[in-house]
Amino acid sequence: MSIPHLFRCPISLDLLTDPVTLSTGQTYDRPSIERWLAEGNLTCPVTMQRLHDTTLVPNHTLHHLIDQWLLAGADLNSPQKPARPIDDHELSLSMVKQNLQSPSATHAMKLEALKKVRILSIESDIGQASLIHLGFFPLLLRLLFQTPQIGDSEFVEVAMDCVLSLSPSTQLDSLNMLEKDIFLASLLVLLDQGNMKIKTSLCHLLEAIAQTLVTRELCLIIGQSRRILQVLVSLLHNKSESQAAEAAARAISSICLLEANQGNVIKEGVIDGLITYLSWNSAQKSACLALATLELLLGLEAGKLAVIKNLNAVQVLAKLVFRVSCNQEGSENAIGSLLIMCHSSARVRMEAVNAGLLTQLLLLLQSQCSSRAKTKARALLKLLRSMWAEDPEGGNFHNGM
Repeated sequence: MSIPHLFRCPISLDLLTDPVTLSTGQTYDRPSIERWLAEGNLTCPVTMQRLHDTTLVPNHTLHHLIDQWLLAGADLNSPQKPARPIDDHELSLSMVKQNLQSPSATHAMKLEALKKVRILSIESDIGQASLIHLGFFPLLLRLLFQTPQIGDSEFVEVAMDCVLSLSPSTQLDSLNMLEKDIFLASLLVLLDQGNMKIKTSLCHLLEAIAQTLVTRELCLIIGQSRRILQVLVSLLHNKSESQAAEAAARAISSICLLEANQGNVIKEGVIDGLITYLSWNSAQKSACLALATLELLLGLEAGKLAVIKNLNAVQVLAKLVFRVSCNQEGSENAIGSLLIMCHSSARVRMEAVNAGLLTQLLLLLQSQCSSRAKTKARALLKLLRSMWAEDPEGGNFHNGM
């Protein structure tokens, strides 16, 4: 059984999860119509009537009808079927939700319910929409962080899989529950004591939090948590767990998008962490994010002081000038960081020359790199030439040429 026509959003064609009605009488899913209006459209998508009133009125009647349809046992796995058959009994989402909510349900019953939710959230688009519509996302968050099952890795891993599967398709304001001290403490316990899979999943969740406007205040709170930042930075140093390190790099990059978080992140050693991460990982997209974050943090005096103290920074960045490729932005960020460092320290300028930076810059200028990268490269070459002009006896520089 497919989704009834009246239960589909005319814009996304997916199951309505938060139906709202325009002044024209047409009903849409709230995220879809809000996106339509945010793009500057002032017409009703279906009727094309000009909207003099863009008020969105919740359609409680339709919401109730969809709830009843889902709870009656809609075929949540059509047209995409899961890897294994699910019988009619298993399709009762109301029973699954009851098992997850009930204090009397055993741990085994809750785990089995979570596994069913994971199947629906991962392998069925309709199932995912239904889970969101019936309020499973905030329920899963409460299960994870209200009483963290730190001793049961399987339970936490399955719950995290469900949360991450649903998070791209739902409004993430439910995550603001983590602003409460008790829930944030639970997140920290899981991040600190969980296995690498749990740590990696939590890094992905932190990245989502930091990239969403409705969780901005939560991101600021996370940016003030020394222990959370310390755990993320420690993962950057873990070469043997590359997936966790990559997830941490992405989370840190997103957290640093808020200016208020940048100073705190620097205090917890992120500069050394990023340099270590870049020393062994220069191929992944996350390496380009790490380079962009590094250049951003060097705009702060504390960031410049930290990177100049790092004895490996110049050599690591010099090697990346002509090696990374993420639409050539990685090279641009590497040069930008070196330019800031060389402006600040004569020692760094000499180290850069001895590390072969001149050759790297000249090769870059002959390549098809971006105009911004070439502009920064020329500025860095000019700075290094001025050093040579001040010290014509600088044999190392002359040899570098």
